[in-house]
Amino acid sequence: MILYFHGFDATSPGNHEKMRQLKFIDDDVRLISYSTLHPRYDMQHLLNEVSKQLSMSDDPNPIAIGVGLGGYWAERIGFLSGIPCVMLNPNLRPQDNMQGRIDRPEEYEDIAQKCVSEFRSKNRGKGLCILSRHDDVLDTPWIETQLAQYYQVVWDEKQPHKFPDIAGHLNQIKAFKQTFLHEVAS
Repeated sequence: MILYFHGFDATSPGNHEKMRQLKFIDDDVRLISYSTLHPRYDMQHLLNEVSKQLSMSDDPNPIAIGVGLGGYWAERIGFLSGIPCVMLNPNLRPQDNMQGRIDRPEEYEDIAQKCVSEFRSKNRGKGLCILSRHDDVLDTPWIETQLAQYYQVVWDEKQPHKFPDIAGHLNQIKAFKQTFLHEVAS
């Protein structure tokens, strides 16, 4: 099972296209939707929704995949739910770059302070980060400096921020997902 976390643009037709592409890895791709405007409520909603989806599946190695703001949530909710994550151009500092777009951006700072301390150290190796060299929204070289010591980072030379075409990375994502199947089996 793949749990897909959309980015800030929740209604973008690109979400359907990415989910369609992910079906080449796993037939069971589920959209995990949230408001994007109320971070504190989004976090509790996402934890409950992921817990519900995990309870309705017998997949021994589900993964969370998110793009942009969805990457922020896939990492945190994946960690708190005990599942690995794939982040495409994750927005690691929405409290800074979402000013004026969400109701309470400071709630992201609050979430970061209340999250398990040093959660990335505890989650080491359970994430794959795919960054676009041509992201026109985020500072992806900075994101690499934040994540490379914890997760494998792969660079994409063609895609923009919303990463409309993930096809070139499906084999990497599939191999990453299968890594955890072997861990579960042993």
